[in-house]
Amino acid sequence: MDTAAHRIANFSSSLTIDQVPEEVVESEKLHILDTIGCGLAAHALDAAPAGRQAMTENEVSGPATAIGVAAGLPPADAALVNGVTCHALDYDDTHTGAIAHVSVAVVPAALAAAQARGARGEDLLVAAIAGNEIVTRLGMAVGSAFHARGFHPTSVCGVFGATAAASRLGGLDGDTVTNALGIAGSMASGLLEYLADGSSTKQLHPGWAAHAAILASRLAAHGASGPSTVFEGRFGIYRAFVEADVDPEALTAGLGDRWETPNIAFKPYPACHYIHAPLDATAQVVAQTRIRADEVEEIVVLSTEAGVSLVLEPLADKHRPRTLYEAKFSLPYSIAWLLLRGPVGVATYTEEAITDSEVLALAAKVRYEVKDYETFPRALPGGVRIRTRDGRTLEAELLYQRGGPDNPMTADEVREKFRANAGLAIAGDELESLEEAVMTLERRGDLRAFEVLSATARDHSVAVA
Repeated sequence: MDTAAHRIANFSSSLTIDQVPEEVVESEKLHILDTIGCGLAAHALDAAPAGRQAMTENEVSGPATAIGVAAGLPPADAALVNGVTCHALDYDDTHTGAIAHVSVAVVPAALAAAQARGARGEDLLVAAIAGNEIVTRLGMAVGSAFHARGFHPTSVCGVFGATAAASRLGGLDGDTVTNALGIAGSMASGLLEYLADGSSTKQLHPGWAAHAAILASRLAAHGASGPSTVFEGRFGIYRAFVEADVDPEALTAGLGDRWETPNIAFKPYPACHYIHAPLDATAQVVAQTRIRADEVEEIVVLSTEAGVSLVLEPLADKHRPRTLYEAKFSLPYSIAWLLLRGPVGVATYTEEAITDSEVLALAAKVRYEVKDYETFPRALPGGVRIRTRDGRTLEAELLYQRGGPDNPMTADEVREKFRANAGLAIAGDELESLEEAVMTLERRGDLRAFEVLSATARDHSVAVA
């Protein structure tokens, strides 16, 4: 049968760099750079040590590099460590239409598989691009439906793109990759219930997807089979997770012709992407009109319905986040911080910061209104309306969040973000060499430059200014 899995497998296993437009290659190098930078910052801040500790407690070595691990690890273990670490700050990229973090599942799996294979930089690039194109299309097929049912598409969709990337680097043919994708379907997972108490399971989702991808690829390589109808079948992903029917042709339309990799949005803030547009709108208001916190009577956030369930409800919890991760999903807290303390960054989401009584008092003045934006779901729009005690109304809106394809960050801005993040863990020549290696990846005969990630094991304690 000509199933969606067959089409995806044939695309990913046969893709070559000559078939990929230069702008897509350049975009992917920035996404790899950004992902690694986010992971290095998270490690420096000791944001998600459990993944690293769990994967190293048995002292098993292997050929793959993991952030903060002095010795190499088996590929599946390294993929988990890097996936968890790179997602720990929620600073990594997101595809808006798919509502999924993409690189944080694909890159860890691709890097681990590439190092196990002794691959070249070009191989890593092409595999990661193929993985991106798959994750984005799988999520775009149903938009916010995964979220509505309580599933996290980063994990549910990410495992397939990561599996395709790992399989390509493992040298598997189309039929074997089809089996690997079928196997990955039984490993797809990820619940949004972390929203109930701000627990850290969300950090695990892309790590688990990357880990499962390596295993699915290897199981298929050794003869295990998986259903080729894993996507559109009677008990496939879409019917099982969201009770939806999908057309295999529509699901895979444009593979190799229309590229989604450049549409993956970079994050200017280390928080849920639904926070970004209202936060930037608030920054615009502050830049245009000086306003003190004690002048604020009320703050009304404008958000899409999809954003409300993630960053605005239950509103009482969002007014007083209990954990760092809950703060990253609190629009009231984030806006209050910006108004009181200035720019939002990694220092916004620390144990000390989220207990700031002045910030919490201002956050309690935030309520919201749902607005239908014509730019959603292509973008994640939003706005803010601030009413002052003397009767003024200050407002601003963004139809396209900053960092997305319609309001992009420049390459220089992405590279500066990398330097700021990676600079928390490495410095000097190491930092420059890693950036240069990633930005010239298609010309690299090996992946030794990534070994610097293991050097961060010597120290992960930094102060946050």
